[in-house]
Formats: sequence, C-alpha cells, structure tokens
Amino acid sequence: MDMLMPVLFALGAAFGNALATVLQRKAALGVPRSDKLRAGLMLDLLRRPVWLAGIITMITAAVCQAVALATGPLTVVQPLFVLELPLALAIATVLLRGRLSRTGWAAAFAVVAGLAVALTAASPEGNLTHVPMDRWIPALVVCAGAIVALVLAALRRSEGRTRAACFGLATAVAYAVTAALMKASMHTLADGGLTAFLTAWQTYGFALFGAAALFLLENAMQAGPLVASQPAITLGDASVSLALGITVYSESVRTGWWLLPQLLGVALIVAGVLMLSRLPIARSLTGGDRSTGNAGVP
Repeated sequence: MDMLMPVLFALGAAFGNALATVLQRKAALGVPRSDKLRAGLMLDLLRRPVWLAGIITMITAAVCQAVALATGPLTVVQPLFVLELPLALAIATVLLRGRLSRTGWAAAFAVVAGLAVALTAASPEGNLTHVPMDRWIPALVVCAGAIVALVLAALRRSEGRTRAACFGLATAVAYAVTAALMKASMHTLADGGLTAFLTAWQTYGFALFGAAALFLLENAMQAGPLVASQPAITLGDASVSLALGITVYSESVRTGWWLLPQLLGVALIVAGVLMLSRLPIARSLTGGDRSTGNAGVP
C-alpha cells in the first residue's frame, strides 16, 4: 500500500505528459504553415483552446510527478515514464485519427509487460528524505560532465542518428537529475514549508536542469530520426534515474537470480520502444510528419 500513491501519481504524470504531447501536436497541425516569426506562431497557438488544454495538462502532469517523487522511491517513479510513448501513440490514434498496426500494439504491450516484469523483479525499496552534500556533489559533477561530453560529441557529428542519440542521452541525464533534485525539493516543501522550498538550492537546481533538458530535447528532435533520439531519451532517463536512486537516495533493488527477470523486462522494454519509435504515427507527434491525414500506420 505504501507504493500505491507514488505509482498512481507517476502513472497520472505519464498519462498527462502523453496527452499534452498529442494536444499540442493537434494544435500545431491546425496552424497554417508560413514563414512567420516564432512570436506569430505563439499568438496563433494561444488562440487555440486545444493548445491551452495541452499546457494545462502538462502542468498537471508536473504536479503529479512532484507528488509521486515526494512519496515514493526514484527507482519506482521514473521508470514508469517509459509508458509515455505507448500512451501518446494510443491517445494519438483517437485525437489525431491515426491508426496503430498490430505491430504497434504488440510493441506497446511489450513495453508495458517489460516494465511490469522488471519492476516486480527489482522490487525497489527505500525513500530517503534528506541527502547529504557529500552524495550530491559527486553525482552532480558526474552527470553534468556526462551532459557536456554528450553535447560536445553531438556537435562534432553532422545531422543523423549519432548526433540525435547523443543529444537524446544528454536530455535523458538532464531529466533524471531534474527528477532527483525535484524529489529533494518536495521533501523540503513538506518538512519546512514554502519558505524552505524557495530557499533550498535543490529547487533552483531542478529548474536549471529542467530548462536544460527542454533545450536539449529540441536539439535531439531536430538532429536526426526519432528512432535514434527517442529510445535514448526514454531508456536513458530510466537508467540514470535508477543509478541516482541507488547512489544518492540509498534505494535498493533485488539482486541474485532476480537479475534474470529484470534483464528480460528491460529487453522487452528496449525492443518495444525501438519498434514504436519507427512507426509513422510516432514521427507525426514530433513534427516528422506535417500532414494530418497520414499520421496513421498503413
């Protein structure tokens, strides 16, 4: 029962992010293409209720994620966000009038089944509320260094899969650090109130890494195909969050023979995400397909 609340709120956040993605894409598809400045595009979008609904949904999802992180382990909450991609595709089949093939549904099922198997076998435990600085410093140095190295590697490459994958992995690390710092800030808010929250360095840390993640995400989407960037983002976020949960928050997962079903679950997730990223409807959600009528899968 202790895990029920964080799991439900994490699932709500994943669903909210997926719905927000589809709503914003639906709004963008309804705006005529032109050579307007970005400010003009924003004015067009602001007049569309569906785009505003997407923004509200995104904010709601962020609140759900904050509650999930405040009440549950990082190693439980963040891996659940691998469901965003299959959820977004399922929602898109309704709101964008797309169509998901049998292969697509099989891939979505593989992601869900793999996540269930991996989390059940891992059985994460622990929910440290206060982390000493001697844990934060090396974790932040390593993660920041990894982001810089990945960005430099991406910039050395021309547009294509390698560049997109590097930006995607950098985005994943930034997302994971954002979640880890957000978790600390939520505990500070619960224990010390709003004043303590606004004066905690972790609050500004997760805002900084969150902004960096959004910037890197835009670069990842523009650098190359979705099949290269999306798996890197989805799987990288879960992996780095797992590492941060164990090293920073002293969370634990089962080892020994339990590693076998965990690896099986991870293999199913990887296969499912790779298959989903190749679908035309997945590319349509990220701007790879500008037409409204060909968002589905033949």
